[in-house]
Amino acid sequence: MFRNYLKIAWRNLWKNKGYTALNIFGLAIGITCASLILLWVEDEVNYDKVFPKRDQVYYVPTNNLFEGEWRTFYESAPGPLAKAIKDEIPGVIGSARTVGENLLFTVNDNGINKNGRYVDPDFISMFSLSFVEGDMANAFKDFDAIVISKKLATQLFGQGTKALGKVIKVNNESNYRVTGVFEDLPNNVTIKFDWVAPFERFAVGKDWMNDYQNGFADTFVELTPEADFETVNAKVEKIIPSKTGKEGKYAFLHPMKDWHLRSGFENGKKVGGQITYVRLFSLIAIIILLIACINFMNLSTASSEKRAKEVGVRKVLGSNKNRLIIQFMAEALLTATMATIVSVLLLVLLLPMFNTLVQKQIELNFFSYIHLFSLLGINLICGVLAGWYPAFYLSSFKPIKIIKGVKVKEGSAPIIRKSLVVAQFTVSIVFIISTIIVYQQIEHVKSRDMGYDRENLIQLPVNGNVLKDFTPIKQEMIASGTVENVALLNTSILSGGSNSSGWEWQGGKDTKGVLISHRFISSDFFDTTGLEIIEGHGFSDKVALDSTNVLITQSLAKLMGDESAVGKTIHRDEDAYTVIGVVKDFLYGNMYKTSDPVMFFNYPQYTYNMYVRAKSGYTMTSILASMEKVMKKYNPAFPFEYEFVDEAFSSKFKSEKLVGSLSKIFALLAIVISCLGLFGLSTFTAEQRRKEIGIRKVLGASVAKISQMLSMDFAKLVLLGLLIGFPLAYFSMENWLEGFAYRIEIQWWVFALAGIIALGIALLTVSFQSIRAALTNPVKSLRTE
Repeated sequence: MFRNYLKIAWRNLWKNKGYTALNIFGLAIGITCASLILLWVEDEVNYDKVFPKRDQVYYVPTNNLFEGEWRTFYESAPGPLAKAIKDEIPGVIGSARTVGENLLFTVNDNGINKNGRYVDPDFISMFSLSFVEGDMANAFKDFDAIVISKKLATQLFGQGTKALGKVIKVNNESNYRVTGVFEDLPNNVTIKFDWVAPFERFAVGKDWMNDYQNGFADTFVELTPEADFETVNAKVEKIIPSKTGKEGKYAFLHPMKDWHLRSGFENGKKVGGQITYVRLFSLIAIIILLIACINFMNLSTASSEKRAKEVGVRKVLGSNKNRLIIQFMAEALLTATMATIVSVLLLVLLLPMFNTLVQKQIELNFFSYIHLFSLLGINLICGVLAGWYPAFYLSSFKPIKIIKGVKVKEGSAPIIRKSLVVAQFTVSIVFIISTIIVYQQIEHVKSRDMGYDRENLIQLPVNGNVLKDFTPIKQEMIASGTVENVALLNTSILSGGSNSSGWEWQGGKDTKGVLISHRFISSDFFDTTGLEIIEGHGFSDKVALDSTNVLITQSLAKLMGDESAVGKTIHRDEDAYTVIGVVKDFLYGNMYKTSDPVMFFNYPQYTYNMYVRAKSGYTMTSILASMEKVMKKYNPAFPFEYEFVDEAFSSKFKSEKLVGSLSKIFALLAIVISCLGLFGLSTFTAEQRRKEIGIRKVLGASVAKISQMLSMDFAKLVLLGLLIGFPLAYFSMENWLEGFAYRIEIQWWVFALAGIIALGIALLTVSFQSIRAALTNPVKSLRTE
């Protein structure tokens, strides 16, 4: 019986090849789009699942009170905190301080920079590192120990060579001995590292780490499976205030399962993060599938007149309604199955490009039960969703009326078809408007005044001999003719860097709670970056002369009163500094907010980055070649690495760019799928009204008039979709924009442009069939036999 259903379904689909192709192609696009999104969602929700103790391990950030608002900081736990949590709180069985570093590893002449962490021993068991060489128990027995990833071992020693026990020169100055090799971590982990080494080695000579006032470490703790999170967390929150005797700062536990998806905090409370995009894109996947299924429903019900006689004959011959429903559902499932097969081929072709877009390495594994059953599930859902209404509708025809030749009354079908078309274009217009507004928002922030010139500004790491030989490096780079200036900075110019509070000053209000960022620089930093000194002067080339001098940004100067800040003193505890200049505010950290005030110190000895201002008029190839020549001369052991500041700035908008790019794709797909449906419906409409068109032509109607008549019905539906879509788009995008302190205002012309695009594409689609019908010879249209 089932075989018979499939055979008849195949014959009917083959008989109407054109509409079958439209259905298959529309569904295939929808399934492909939904599948790609769900693969991305799967990768996101599976972050950190490689770690068996995912439900027991917690990160320890801190909440700090500044000007009445709690602000959450990572890499901010005091050094003694990890030990105190483990020793003093029941239910905690492991704790570890960690500090991330980028080190140069050299074996013979083979050198490579890799990020990793100095860690306490509990870290290895917490993250359940799987050893392929060595073992966990002996990993950190020696002071010079280092455990490296399998990938790093291969890069340093070659494929198949044992790394255990071998010596690696680190930063061209120290020797580390490999005591273990662990399996490479997958890409979807929050904490990434290629090596771990004992924290004690990093801590040598850094007594300041033992003070609860200094926050610098990433700290992790492991709880027993039986421990109550709320109870332990409440005790963790009390440790820092009890040790310092001060309120305004406390640590808390952040579960590993939330590290990637729920990393956003406002006023000390978790408010979301990447989970917002996971939910958004999951919803979009469902919507795209629905749009594709709507086409099938519309085309099936529109072709009801062609199937009416078939239904009548089958009913007269004994088929009941249930068997007809099964027959039509079989056709829908067969169509969905063919669409799924086409979508699999599209997935294989498009996945590499999708990976480039989302910057991931997602794989489609047909032997994975999750992927296999997901595809089968989507196939079943599409078949049932697209076929249920046509099946029930077509099977409800009365056989007596059909056999007598009475025209089938469609009842509510036309209303449903029109409603579905309206729904399709409502979604399409929302996507188009969203694409435009997301693009506007990104460009609005990217064009924001940064306070410095990021074009032709290049960042290099300070390592090896760079600090010692900075003066000749700078002189030779400038002498090459391709470089204007060179300077040093303790952090990235785009990041927050180090900061502190508790400063006092002459004049203004009591602002001990103000968070102030610190910048340790060389004297030529302002000339190199283009930061503008609006009052006073900069630092001297002689560092000793400025040991008690600072420059401040104008936002800090305003807090010091209306009179000039130059000459005033800023102090905290025993430290006192005289303001010698005021710098125009510049943007760093969060690109959508106002940055904190900054104090600049002439401390080049504490810097980690070098900034080079390249001259315009030269090719970047020649500029980089001249820079590399100088760096290789003075720092030969280290590879020449650099980063363009404007590219680093652009990478700050990764999430927003992803939303914009995907919105653009979704808008295009929604329009394409919707227009496929319109194309099919306009074809059916033209066929149904062929005699009317023939009569009108005989009576003198022009091609233009007939085309206009046929197009207007669909134009009204699209316009109704626009009217519904406009407020939906406005409220959804207004809600999205509320998350940004620095944002655009939605303009009316965005809706007008989006409406013109959607209506224009729809009319072009319909007009093709309308003109074709209008050009048909009326003799053929009016012929009855």
